[in-house]
Amino acid sequence: MVGRIITSDACVAEGAAYLAGIEPRFARALQKTGALPLRLKPDGFEALLDAIVSQQISVAAAGSIWKRLKDAQLIAPADVRAATENDLRGCGLSRPKIKYVKSLAESQLDYAALRKAPTGQVIAQLTEIKGIGTWTAEIYAMFSLGRADVFAAGDLALQEAAKVLFELDARPPEKVFNTMAQAWAPWRSVAARLLWAYYRVAKDREGIRG
Repeated sequence: MVGRIITSDACVAEGAAYLAGIEPRFARALQKTGALPLRLKPDGFEALLDAIVSQQISVAAAGSIWKRLKDAQLIAPADVRAATENDLRGCGLSRPKIKYVKSLAESQLDYAALRKAPTGQVIAQLTEIKGIGTWTAEIYAMFSLGRADVFAAGDLALQEAAKVLFELDARPPEKVFNTMAQAWAPWRSVAARLLWAYYRVAKDREGIRG
């Protein structure tokens, strides 16, 4: 089933209060981070294109590439399909990412149908597209579809934040982290927001763009 959808700051605050109530370390983290951001984005092609652009690069670099794509009017499927490799490389995309954005533009994703699909199905459909891995699909479900109970356990910033907050010896591996996060249902998306915010406070580092 689709489950709870985050639509407002009040939803995020509700989730944060729940997490603080079940985990004292989350309560302490919230005292440092303050109110958590909503960070919802529109769904559709642009959101996934943005997610691909942001993969494995800094927030600043992703923002720069995205601006160049917008300036070149290369953020719609038809325009990306028509663009040459040189057009896309000129915006700062690497050769692999050029293949990925082309693959996305050529896919036949039914974005409206994804809004009503269970999260597991959303992630399965998205990861069938070349260049969209589990992390990108989870981020899309979290921020573009507003799913309240999805978690990006492979995210290094989340892992590092958990290591610090929970005083672990090392960053938890993805499988272990997913198991750990089950205790935070049905608000795992808010737990992710909290850990990203805590990462920025604890490490004075930039996190995910948005």
